[in-house]
Amino acid sequence: MKLKAGLALVAALALAGCDAGQVVSRSAGTASAVTGLIGGEAGQVPVAASYNVTRLDVIVPRSLRVSEENTYVPRADIVWHGDRLGDRYEQVRSIMTEAAQRGTAGMHSGTPVTVQVEIMRFHALTPKARYTFGGNFATRFLLTVRDARSGAVIDGPRIVVADCPASGGQRAMEEEAAGITQRMVIVDHVSGVFQRELSRRIVLPGAEAAVSRNAFQPSDLGLIQ
Repeated sequence: MKLKAGLALVAALALAGCDAGQVVSRSAGTASAVTGLIGGEAGQVPVAASYNVTRLDVIVPRSLRVSEENTYVPRADIVWHGDRLGDRYEQVRSIMTEAAQRGTAGMHSGTPVTVQVEIMRFHALTPKARYTFGGNFATRFLLTVRDARSGAVIDGPRIVVADCPASGGQRAMEEEAAGITQRMVIVDHVSGVFQRELSRRIVLPGAEAAVSRNAFQPSDLGLIQ
């Protein structure tokens, strides 16, 4: 009986940390509106991009549900225990802003753009999970890139999945003793995701022809000639 209970718990943790398709509670409506724009869908075309990022806006909607429960699998949109108890929305915004700024730090040439990031899910580990099995830091956000001059949407809105492994047990304690915090791990990983996602655009077949008929030129958009 103990073995079965342990296997069930491991399975539950894996589902909580790795389920890229599940967007909890109030985020679900937004996700369904952009299902056709999720990276990897059939018919989409990744195109190289070169941007000069002039502004970053990170939005953490207050409609997202926060959990302070110290359980293995809290049912919530935001789970964050890496800072002292406080405004979790602002804490998440700070983390994601730092990651976005780091990921776009070298983007100063190409089409001037603004980047909007709307958080849909930010699910780190509770202390109970962190000091036992570990799991995944599960992050989802809606990415929209706009031309800074006209405001026209260049890329998105599309859902970006930015999950990464989260250490547990003895390894987690060793990382903390070495000064490696959960925030550091998340920022380091997510900054790389921003860099990758903003070095390409996801377009539908025929979209390039539509773009060329507008005010933009292919060179402005950083397209491969």
